Amino acid sequence: MTAPANITAVEVLVIEDDLRIAEINRRFIEKVEGFTVVGIAPDEAQAKEQLDILRPSLVLLDIYLPGTSGLDLLQYIRQHFRDTDVVMITAAKEVDAIREAVRGGAFDYIMKPLIFGRLQETLLRYREFHRELNRLNETGSISQSDVDRLLSGSMKKEAGSDAGFLPKGIDKLTLVKVTQTISQAPDGLTAEQIAKMIGVSRSTGRRYLEHLVHLGDVYADLSYGVVGRPERVYRPTR
Repeated sequence: MTAPANITAVEVLVIEDDLRIAEINRRFIEKVEGFTVVGIAPDEAQAKEQLDILRPSLVLLDIYLPGTSGLDLLQYIRQHFRDTDVVMITAAKEVDAIREAVRGGAFDYIMKPLIFGRLQETLLRYREFHRELNRLNETGSISQSDVDRLLSGSMKKEAGSDAGFLPKGIDKLTLVKVTQTISQAPDGLTAEQIAKMIGVSRSTGRRYLEHLVHLGDVYADLSYGVVGRPERVYRPTR
């Protein structure tokens, strides 16, 4: 989805060595209003060249790249392109890598496999964060409450409500747990199974799974056992 003519789109550069994944990321990004992908770079040399030519507002950066580390490239971006923000997208689960990304100034850190709803939440939060910064810049002053609101994470809720991403009864942390659990179960899980795995009630598990179905990140099938009523089995869309 491209931005309406009266809205300046956020220009995004995708740095990912797997071109198939990069194309999926591009399609996900452009489904979110107000964002457009201006380039895809599969390695360090092309990434630096496109950064210099395109000067994107936002970079989606993988940690593992041929011949270099995305963390090193993050530092390069911070040193040479101060107006460019970075979201790390990677399969790396090491705590040190996450710590390094946060210390390096990454706006967010998203685990693979990439779930559209999770990326959407980050992009909407990014958009609202900069809208608020621009508004405060126009007023010429900023209060402690303004700073607290920007940094407390409350803008996640605002961004989410803008897209209907976090409706009533859906908690962000629980949603992340459900999303991560279902993404690691290609054969699918029932609401009862996922509830036991993350420590919630069956009805709560089902509510979150149905929310993911609504977002298109999960689909549901009926499973017919030997006895008893059929159950809904939830599977990740990819």
